[in-house]
Parts: sequence; C-alpha cells; structure tokens
Amino acid sequence: MAKMKLYYSPSSPYARKVRAMALLTGLDKKMDMVNVALTPVAPNADVDKHNPIGKIPALSIKGMDLFDSPVICEYLDTQHKGRKLFPRKGRERWVALRQQAMGDGLLDAALLARYEGFLRPEDRRWPDWTKGQMKKIDGVLDQLEAEAKSLKGKPTIGTITIACALGYLDFRFASHDWRGKRAKLAKWFSTFSKLPSMKATVPPPA
Repeated sequence: MAKMKLYYSPSSPYARKVRAMALLTGLDKKMDMVNVALTPVAPNADVDKHNPIGKIPALSIKGMDLFDSPVICEYLDTQHKGRKLFPRKGRERWVALRQQAMGDGLLDAALLARYEGFLRPEDRRWPDWTKGQMKKIDGVLDQLEAEAKSLKGKPTIGTITIACALGYLDFRFASHDWRGKRAKLAKWFSTFSKLPSMKATVPPPA
C-alpha cells in the first residue's frame, strides 16, 4: 500500500508540479493518486478533510497532511536519495526558489483571470481586473525571456514550476500568444516539455 495519498486534478497546474516532482524522483510508485473535482465555489469534502484551505494539491501521509505545492514538493525532495531538485545552498538554491516564485506568481495571476472569465457571472465580470492579471503574466514572461539562459541545465523546482505555468497558459489561454516576442523562452519550453515527467502530466484537452 502506498505511504502517501495525493489529492489532485489533472487540470491543476499546482498539482502538476507535484506530480512531475514525484515522477522525477521515483516517488510516484509510493503515492496513491486521488482525482477530485472542485472550484472555489464548489468545494470538495474529501479535500477539506486534508486541507483547511480547501485547495489542491493536498498530500496525506501517516499522521500529517501537507499543502500547498511548494511545501509538498519540498517534502518530496527529502524522501528520495537522488539529485535534489531543491538545491541545498548557495546561489543555485536562491535562483531555483526565485524561479519557483515567478512561476507560482504567474499561475496565481492566470488562475484569477480564469476564475473571473469562467466562474464569475457574465454581468458581474470586471474587465480591468482581467487586464491587470494579464499584465502581471506578461511581466513575468518578459522577465523569464530576459533570464532564459538561467533556465538551462538539469531540472530544479524552479524550472519545473515555470514549465507547468507555461503549460497552463497553453491550456487555458491558448489565444494569448506568449511565444510571439519570447523566442528564447519558447525554445527552452519546447525542450523541457519533452521530459517524460512533463509529457506524462499534460492536462487533458480543454
């Protein structure tokens, strides 16, 4: 029996981070995957039992529940003997954590824009809100383009997060041509997306 149970959705980019991490470290073999459906206005009772915030991903282990994706990923990185995806010290560590913050920030803005345009009743939508979130997204994308050289090399929690964020843009914001002025970032993403852990966690068709 698996020692861990992950509550996730195939469409969740935050859960994708955890799933990709589990595959890269071989911990997927020790993890039961529980596919759940929920939104901010339609919570899931099973998830609520393991995360008082009511969000996925949530990881249940013996005697403890962990959430959200940065915490779960850091825990997983302590549970394997291979190369660590959270660099332990020095500049490499801070670069990876900073990249994770940029990827998560992009995702936060994308989710808020998605909820505004999908969950909120049409007559209550606020175009300026969506515009503001998309501005944040483009700001992160421009920064990543400027720093594309730092994304190269073996995967870290930073590059995993960024790749999941870019994949979410393709999934939910296909009309937003993020590649248009960001050739270096697009080239890196094309290569990184070929990793087995990324191919295995691509969200289903929208």
